[in-house]
Amino acid sequence: LRCDWSSDVCSSDLLIGERDRISVMGLDDLTPGSPVRVVIDHDGAGSSEITACHTMSADQVGWFRAGSALNLIRQRTAS
Repeated sequence: LRCDWSSDVCSSDLLIGERDRISVMGLDDLTPGSPVRVVIDHDGAGSSEITACHTMSADQVGWFRAGSALNLIRQRTAS
């Protein structure tokens, strides 16, 4: 994922600590070229949200949803 630097909420001073938790939101609606929301929980000290872009193709999104390319191949051959 890469940060959408044109967004006001994504700045170069966004720090991610070693105890922070990162959640990628909206993966059910993931399509090629669609942005995803990334929420960073700063270990109990609030949270930050950024918009990130991915570079996955339609095939790669399918592999992601299936868990791997081999899982997708198995699903396709079983039907």
